[in-house]
Amino acid sequence: MTGFSETAIVGIGATEFSKESGRSEMRLALDAITIALADAGIDPGEVDGLVTYTMDNSPQSEVARNLGLANVTFMSQTPYGGGGCCATIQHASMAVMAGVAKTVVCYRALNGRSGAHRYGAGRQVAAAATADEVRWGWYRPHGLVSPASYVALVARRYMHEYGATSEDFGRVSVLARAHAATNPKAWFYQRPITLEDHQESRLVSDPLRKLDCCQETDGGVAIVVTSADRARDLSARPVLVRAAAQAMGLDQEVMTSFYQGDISAMPEVGSIGDQLWAQSGLTAQDMDSLVLYDHFTPYVLIQLEELGYCGRGEAAALIASGALDLDGKWPLNPHGGLLAEAYIHGMNGISEAVRQLRGDAVNQIAGASNILISGGTGVPTSGLILGLA
Repeated sequence: MTGFSETAIVGIGATEFSKESGRSEMRLALDAITIALADAGIDPGEVDGLVTYTMDNSPQSEVARNLGLANVTFMSQTPYGGGGCCATIQHASMAVMAGVAKTVVCYRALNGRSGAHRYGAGRQVAAAATADEVRWGWYRPHGLVSPASYVALVARRYMHEYGATSEDFGRVSVLARAHAATNPKAWFYQRPITLEDHQESRLVSDPLRKLDCCQETDGGVAIVVTSADRARDLSARPVLVRAAAQAMGLDQEVMTSFYQGDISAMPEVGSIGDQLWAQSGLTAQDMDSLVLYDHFTPYVLIQLEELGYCGRGEAAALIASGALDLDGKWPLNPHGGLLAEAYIHGMNGISEAVRQLRGDAVNQIAGASNILISGGTGVPTSGLILGLA
C-alpha cells in the first residue's frame, strides 16, 4: 500500500447545475469553494493549496485574491480536461503528504452550456502552429471535428470486434437517467428514458445518437483535501484517499489514439486499474460502487472491461444483467453521471463518491466502504479509490 491513506477528503461543495448560470465562471468557482469549506468546517485562512484544471478559466491567483488567501504554498493544474479530474485529488494528496501544503482545495467551474463552445468545425486555430494544432490538421479535413466524431470511430470498431449494438450503448444511458430521475440536483431529475427513447434519438455521428452523448452544463464543484490526522478534528466524516493514479498509453493522443493498434481498447484505463489495485491492496471485486466517466456511452463498456469487471466484449451482457443497477453488485453512477446529473469534467462524480461513503447520498448504497472513480477516457487519464477508515 502507498501513503495516500494519510490524506482525506473533508469537504465538498457545488453550485446548482444549469444551462444558464447567469454568473461568471469565477463566481461559480468561488461559490463552490465557499460551500466546500463550510462543509468541512474550515476557515478560508487555512487554505494553503489550490489545484484546478489547465482548461479552467479561473486562475488560482484570482481565486486566492477573492477569497483573501494569504499563504498559498502549493499550486497545480491537471491536463486533458476530465482526464485529469482524479489527478486533482492525487496532486492535492501528494502535496499534503510531502508537507508543502496542509489544506488543499481542488475546483472546476465552467459555463459549459451558456459559454463559448470548445469544439466544432469553427474551432479557432492558433496563429503559430503548435504541435497539437499540427496533429489536429491531419484529422479535421476528414470530418473529425468534435468529440462525438472521434468516439464514433472507436464505437464502430468495438461493435465490429465484439458484436455490440446501439441498444447495448443505450442501456448505459437508460441506467444513468434512471439514477438521475431520483436525484433532485440532477439536470434530468424526474426525467427517465426508455431504450426506445434512446433508439429514436437522432444520430449525431454514426453510430452515436444524441442520448449516447453527455450534456453540457454550467456549474462549479470544489473538494477539500487535508491530512487524515487533521480530518479527525473536523465536523464532516472523513473519506480516505486509498489510491490515486494517472496513465498515458503507448501512442496516446487526445481523443484520436487511432495509431494504438487496437482502437477498441483503452490500455491507459487498464494501467489505472493496475495501479489502483496495487496501491490499495484491493481488487475490482472489493468495490461497492463504480463512478465511471460516462461522457460517451461506448466508453463505459470499454472501461468495465479494462478495469477487470468482465472479459473483452462482455460488458454489454454485464450491464444487461442488472449488476450495475442501484440494487446490483456494483451500482454505476448512482447520481446519474455526466450523462444525466451534470458535466463538470468529472468533479461531480468524485463528490458523489464522497457522499456515498459518508452515508448521505440521495441514492445511498447500503454499506458502501470502497468506491472506484475514473477520469475522462480517450485522453491521458486518472483514477481514484476512496474509502472509509
